[in-house]
Amino acid sequence: MSDPVPGSEETPWEPPLSGTEAEHVVGALDRLRWTFRWKADGLDAAGLAATLGPSTLSLGALLKHLAVQEDYAFFVKLAGEEMPPDWDDNGWDEDEDWDLTLTPEDSVESLYRRYNAAVARSRTTLARLVAQGGLDQPIARTGPDGEAVSLRRLVLDHVEEYGRHTGHADLLRESVDGRVGEDPPPGWRPRSGS
Repeated sequence: MSDPVPGSEETPWEPPLSGTEAEHVVGALDRLRWTFRWKADGLDAAGLAATLGPSTLSLGALLKHLAVQEDYAFFVKLAGEEMPPDWDDNGWDEDEDWDLTLTPEDSVESLYRRYNAAVARSRTTLARLVAQGGLDQPIARTGPDGEAVSLRRLVLDHVEEYGRHTGHADLLRESVDGRVGEDPPPGWRPRSGS
């Protein structure tokens, strides 16, 4: 078996082997997105709600949380805008961990749909901004003393967020049905929430 071809139709999650800094940074983020989505794919309500040990964390809660984080990063932090209307029904006023909690309103279809839509919005925005000015450009969010924050910092913070939760997803998915692996198999595409 040969090594996967970076960025091919069969393995679009593979970052370039040699490219620009922006291609590598964005590629690392996208690889984590694809891997997380593969780990969460094709589950029913019970699979998405399954927890491990005393933790209340589930793959469904991670789908919801990472969808929120995509929009929070690429609307609120990046541009200083409000969250998209998809989040108008949020429960943050009652529970600041609302996005990490499954509720009866969180159907299987809505979890996958919200995640897919948020990632699509973020990918479009990030591709446009990288093409327009690279990773050095400032975003709307500033540091504690008003210092500028770069797009690079926003993207790398997002890589860190995904790294943490993709590790959680590894353990959760293995406990649900035994799925293991570092990357999706060549040719894989999401089955749920298209």
